[in-house]
Amino acid sequence: MNFMDKSCTEFVSELSSKAPVPGGGGASALVGAVGTALGNMVGSLTAGKKKYADVEADMQSLMEQAAALQQKLLELAERDAEAFEPLSKAYGMPTETEEEKAEKDRVMALVLKEAAEVPLQIMESCCAAIDLLAEFAAKGSRMAVSDAGAGVIFCKAALQGGSLNVFINTRSMKDRQLAQQLEAKADQMLQEYTMKADEVYAYVFHELRK
Repeated sequence: MNFMDKSCTEFVSELSSKAPVPGGGGASALVGAVGTALGNMVGSLTAGKKKYADVEADMQSLMEQAAALQQKLLELAERDAEAFEPLSKAYGMPTETEEEKAEKDRVMALVLKEAAEVPLQIMESCCAAIDLLAEFAAKGSRMAVSDAGAGVIFCKAALQGGSLNVFINTRSMKDRQLAQQLEAKADQMLQEYTMKADEVYAYVFHELRK
């Protein structure tokens, strides 16, 4: 679908249209990638500076990890759209006979699982990004600490947005055991990482206002 090859204007225009994709999952992944990129910006403004020579190795490692996460989140934005297409088709499958009902149930089980797992991976990537942004904020250039704070708030929003795209699919699952497993993973990430993101933001806010 190559949504990530579009300009910002084109992507936002499609997002605002009645087209089923891109939607909240893809937008969350993109916001997470932007937040992660802001961490990399802090690294770029810190690396090579004599003042921060003692964290040079840390910055290089953090930047490599952030670049990989940034790329993964962009790929997940595409995958989210790809996962929704078969789901939208499955909802329209006929159910006039018992055989048709059984086939729709079988297909729905498969596509709902995929449609929930992609935003769960978006959440996991955002958690990893929040961990990196905490380090960028603590160790990076004081001139760029605001970017780390903005990045962590973006990743928090992407984490929460991703969770909604997990839950909207798990609620339709007939396999309640699987649904509960996926929801438990999402709930755990929300509980731990929204708090961590808030702590990083509070640290940056304090640094800028003290």
